[in-house]
Amino acid sequence: QVQLVESGGGLVQPGGSLRLSCAASGSIFSIYSMGWYRQAPGKQRELVATITSGGTTNYADSVKGRFTISRDNAKTSVDLQMNTWKPEDTAVYYCNIILTGIKMRSEYWGQGTQVTVSS
Repeated sequence: QVQLVESGGGLVQPGGSLRLSCAASGSIFSIYSMGWYRQAPGKQRELVATITSGGTTNYADSVKGRFTISRDNAKTSVDLQMNTWKPEDTAVYYCNIILTGIKMRSEYWGQGTQVTVSS
C-alpha cells in the first residue's frame, strides 16, 4: 500500500506563483513515474506533468514554460513549481505515482488539493 500526501494548494492570483509538493510513503519498490494531474469542474482528469525515475519529464502543452516538475528520490517526493498561473488552471490537483516492474504495474493517487486562480 502506498500513501501520497499533497501540500501547497490554495488561492493564487493570476500571474502568481505556487508550489505543490507530494510525498509518498509505504510499499514503494520500483517507481516508473511520479507526477501531477488535475481535474476541473465538469472536466475529466488530465495530465499536468510527470517525471520518470530516469529524469524524463512530460508536460501538458498548456503548462509548458510555466510549470516545472522536480523530484527528490531520497524522500520519494515530487514538487511542481507553478509560475504565471492562469484562471483556467483552477482545478483539484492530484499527485500520482506509478510503480512498475516485472509482471506488475500499479498506480496510486493522493486525495487532491484545490488550487483556485482568482484576482
